[in-house]
Amino acid sequence: MVRGLAIILAACLLLLTGCGAVATPGASPGEVPLPPASQELIGQGMVISDEDGPAMLCLGPVMESYPPQCSGPEVIGWDWEAVKLWERAGGVTWGTYAVHGTWNGETFTLTRPPTPLALYDPPANIDPRTEPANSGAGNHAELEAVQQDLLETAGERILTSWIENGYVFVTVVYDDGTLQDSYDASYGENMVAVQSALQPVNPD
Repeated sequence: MVRGLAIILAACLLLLTGCGAVATPGASPGEVPLPPASQELIGQGMVISDEDGPAMLCLGPVMESYPPQCSGPEVIGWDWEAVKLWERAGGVTWGTYAVHGTWNGETFTLTRPPTPLALYDPPANIDPRTEPANSGAGNHAELEAVQQDLLETAGERILTSWIENGYVFVTVVYDDGTLQDSYDASYGENMVAVQSALQPVNPD
């Protein structure tokens, strides 16, 4: 009887440890409110609109169709007649731009005229967590489990995700540390690396 109980306990432990890291109880990664920004931000991506809808800033994947297809937050103050280097087909207008603006957690409001990406020289922005000396705490099986859980619970707010250097890297529209803290609490520190597509114009 004792030996049988030991086998059962060992099997349970194997299931808990062998399937990778999972979220701890608490707020779901998809339930944490998206933080607003208290300063001007800059982002790079496709701006797109159709005849019936507002302009949207696509900071994630873009479908390679014609016209292209993508989605993102609404851009307040956009005027196609005031910008250059755009295309129009099938009732859809689009172009790629560097944009300055404010972010309230839901919409992006322009603060300066957009710059076509063809004319924009972006600054270098290297995440130190991609360097070997700053590797994360996860093994590949754990990170795959974390990535899957994030995509299931917070997929709509995650623009891209990939596994690199011991982390699950996730790109979101904007994070002031709120989402990073939430993911650290759910999955453990140095498991998830959150990156913001919108960056402060004048970082501290």
